[in-house]
Amino acid sequence: MATTETDSVRPSKARERLLRTASALFYTEGIHEVGVDRILNEAEVTRSTFYRHFPGKEDLVVNYIHSVDDAIRSHVDGVEPESLLEALIDEHAEQICQPGFRGCAFINAAAEYPDQTSPVRVAIEEHRSWMLGAATEAFRRAGHDAPDRAGRRFMLLRDGAMVSGYLHDPESARATLREGIDDLLEDGRSSS
Repeated sequence: MATTETDSVRPSKARERLLRTASALFYTEGIHEVGVDRILNEAEVTRSTFYRHFPGKEDLVVNYIHSVDDAIRSHVDGVEPESLLEALIDEHAEQICQPGFRGCAFINAAAEYPDQTSPVRVAIEEHRSWMLGAATEAFRRAGHDAPDRAGRRFMLLRDGAMVSGYLHDPESARATLREGIDDLLEDGRSSS
């Protein structure tokens, strides 16, 4: 079947359903725990439809990672320069306290794909590089005297908050994330 220009511009409903179903299952149950047959069943699509949109499960997983990345980026895209750090904090604080929170989708996926050269890990690294860059830029805009160092510390605080929010108390993890970032801001301003 030839792909028309319209097909390439407008994603199919079946593809969207496959990705939405797979994303929910991958996040709640784990990537390796969920087979393609189950995704097909719950998305109500045929195997041939699946393979028309995704060469295999790994490609579906990469698209899942990209969809999570897109959601996070859309939350911070277009915010005023002085609000970038607050938008990053809000994005993670909101995630941690949502019902059904099961930790960071990127950390969870990385645990299931130890090969750092796999397409899944490459997609995760692309997201993490973007996030580090966004955090570093946010600290620069906030007047931090060492934005690179603050960006790296932000990533550690964020990762810890995501894990702690899943394993322990989400409200405490959210509050501690905010306190840690406030401390980073203060330390970066007081040392100048």
